[in-house]
Amino acid sequence: MRALLELVRQHRAGEGAGIYSVCSAHPLVLRAALQHARDNAGQALIEATSNQVNQEGGYTGLRPAGFRDVVYRMADEIGLPRERLLLGGDHLGPNCWQSLPAEDALQRAGDMIAEYVRAGFRKIHLDCSMSCGDDPRALPDALIAERAATLCAQAEKAWESAGGERPVYVIGSEVPVPGGAQETLDELAVTEPEAALASVAAHRAAFLRQGLESAWERVIALVVQPGVEFDQDRVVEYVPAKAQRLSRCLEGVPRLVYEAHSTDYQTPESLAALVRDHFAILKVGPALTFALREAVWALDRIEREWLGEDKSSRVPETILAAMRSDPTHWRKYYRGSGRTLELQLAYSLSDRVRYSWPAPAVTQAMARLEASFAAGTPPLPLLRQYLPAAYAAVRRGEIQTSAQSLLVHQVRQVLAEYSRACDPKAPTVAVDGGTTQ
Repeated sequence: MRALLELVRQHRAGEGAGIYSVCSAHPLVLRAALQHARDNAGQALIEATSNQVNQEGGYTGLRPAGFRDVVYRMADEIGLPRERLLLGGDHLGPNCWQSLPAEDALQRAGDMIAEYVRAGFRKIHLDCSMSCGDDPRALPDALIAERAATLCAQAEKAWESAGGERPVYVIGSEVPVPGGAQETLDELAVTEPEAALASVAAHRAAFLRQGLESAWERVIALVVQPGVEFDQDRVVEYVPAKAQRLSRCLEGVPRLVYEAHSTDYQTPESLAALVRDHFAILKVGPALTFALREAVWALDRIEREWLGEDKSSRVPETILAAMRSDPTHWRKYYRGSGRTLELQLAYSLSDRVRYSWPAPAVTQAMARLEASFAAGTPPLPLLRQYLPAAYAAVRRGEIQTSAQSLLVHQVRQVLAEYSRACDPKAPTVAVDGGTTQ
């Protein structure tokens, strides 16, 4: 991952460089990210999380090589050169097997990481912060670091057999588990500088004990809590003054930047401030699928008013029915009942809708919706009513009125805010419908 090593070098040299990481497996979100990178002459950093993609298939049903192939095929189709596509693995550790004894969970985590590396993923987030079945509730830094180093050794061994670029590593995990916060949020405590430095020291010592000096030179980022998060209906906004001490303490640590998780729904100004303050890697996921869901709901309203209720594809009803029939992915997160629960299912910022898009009934409903827009052009006043930014892009001749074009355009509006924050000097270009950085 020479590109990421160079990015970190540039950032630490005072050039203000940053990169955003797209954490999603939805095909249209991936398409939007790849198109955005192509049109901005930039790189697409795509990351799969351990619960999405692993050796058992994850909730996507894909192993690492399968996910890689999906993204590669899409990049080839879109025209994004593969050398501008960076693949990463997020929260790679025992997260998916926490109920097992630590020895068993870590064995499976090692197998997963080896598969990721052999499949060509070269940005590896080593996350051993969670307790396993026979662990105490809270783990000390030294044990977390020792486990991360053990997994790093397995990643290095997999790279030696696979060849290619050497992996780069991200350590630490002072953030909620993958999937977002489960509790109601008001304000978050920013990571104390002492805690951040202690985590770095513990990991460095563990790496050196296991003979991983070369790998330690490729640790590029530490995950910390800059004070940003979101729950069902609120966003905790970044406050630079509260993170000032944390930001400054990194200046004494060579070659590292911070990685900020859960940056979804931050304002453009906050995203730019995060990058300026050394949070040079911005992770985003639910905000992208939320934007996709927004656009699907809008297309549903256009279809109903355009063609009539009897010809409606009924995508919202179908996906919400799928969620009710299988509450696996939202039961722990949504506490409401009645109308409150109905609003959470459809509109929560944590966007648990994203787990139900692959359901057969939903894919069939989406196919019907796409067919409606392929068969004719919707009245432009309806497009202006429900998707005004896309309406403007259609008027400028930048996108078509196909369902896919309209959906991708909506997602790219979010990506545009991230690309501006990470590279404010980038030239303005057309965004598959719209102008952005």
